[in-house]
Amino acid sequence: MSYTRRDFLKNTLRTTALFSFAANAPSFLTRAAMAAASPRRDGDTVLVMLQLSGGNDGLNTVIPFANDAYFRARPTLSQVAAKAHRLDSQLALHPRMGALAGLYREGGVAIVQGVGYPNQNRNHPEGMRIWQTAQPKTPDAQTGWLGRAADRLSNSTGANLPAAFVGAIPQPFASNAEQVVVPTLQSPRDLICQPPPPVKTPSVESDQSWLDFLRRETAQVSANSRRLETVLAASVGEGDYPQFTLASELRVIAQLMRADLGIRIFYTELGGGNIGGFDNHAGQIGNHCSLLHQLSESVTAFMRDLQRDKLADRVALMTFSEFGRTARENGRRGTDHGTAAPVFVIGGRVKGGPVGAHPSLTDLDKDGLKFHTDFRQLYATALDRWLGLESRSVLGAPFAPLDLFNA
Repeated sequence: MSYTRRDFLKNTLRTTALFSFAANAPSFLTRAAMAAASPRRDGDTVLVMLQLSGGNDGLNTVIPFANDAYFRARPTLSQVAAKAHRLDSQLALHPRMGALAGLYREGGVAIVQGVGYPNQNRNHPEGMRIWQTAQPKTPDAQTGWLGRAADRLSNSTGANLPAAFVGAIPQPFASNAEQVVVPTLQSPRDLICQPPPPVKTPSVESDQSWLDFLRRETAQVSANSRRLETVLAASVGEGDYPQFTLASELRVIAQLMRADLGIRIFYTELGGGNIGGFDNHAGQIGNHCSLLHQLSESVTAFMRDLQRDKLADRVALMTFSEFGRTARENGRRGTDHGTAAPVFVIGGRVKGGPVGAHPSLTDLDKDGLKFHTDFRQLYATALDRWLGLESRSVLGAPFAPLDLFNA
């Protein structure tokens, strides 16, 4: 009788949910299941999803500086346009995003404009849940779109650690899966395991099979731990990341990529640790400047780090926020909940430049920008053309992918 990882999880522990396994099994077994991932194959790609919590103001992120309607709608907030980083004759990045503007000019940043979905929800929890499940019409969905993608990666490759959340906030719903554990990590050391306690000699054949399985898994865990230790030792003294929480989390992702544990999907976040995050109803300029500076500097440091080791072609980083902001400022030098907003897609094989037209600033949806690109088209692009998964099985319906990646 031989055991596989799935046999062990489903038969030995009598459970079909890895979350039950993680909650009830001894810690060394939980770590074994999470750390025993298959080493990557040449050409494996990695998706990094970056959540901008609170509803980012896309109009002051990607600024339509040549449009008079922008200045009329924002008599105080538009002052940032004077020092913005011009990308072409129409668009500019916020003044505090100089580092990302540099990446853009090198060709590795796509700006997908007018992203949203029909009848967009402007409530924070409901809006975020829609983006995280990719099922606007299923409010009681039990899995996230990345959790479903992780399940399919596990089924196709045998990897028990296809995805991970890196951050300090509660794990986002997007990573809820049915079959695999998607761990929350704050350091690569969270996946480094100590040797398990001695196991008694088995008395029956089934116990022998279980023990043989455990020994194989322990050997794999030890190999992965050694790879992680080697990566961490090599990174001591690196000072290329700014002192931001997001930068630290992206550095962890870079280290885990170097360790080749088979993780194909990473998820991290900006704004959840700030009061209100990107939800700037009043006095927007100061807080928004700070958050966009952290975003720009952190993501650029991450990409420069990967470029040094020739890993940038393996990664695509995609930002998103639950909604954009209103076109007009609200009288408190802030903005209110809106609709469509731009999405950044960044990586070594990304086709850089603007994608789609900037939404009209005069033809609005209750003062929000009208969308023209469904966010699930971006998800389909990431699934079909980057991760090599069939997007319809994850999203529940077909969505036309975008032309975002070079071969």
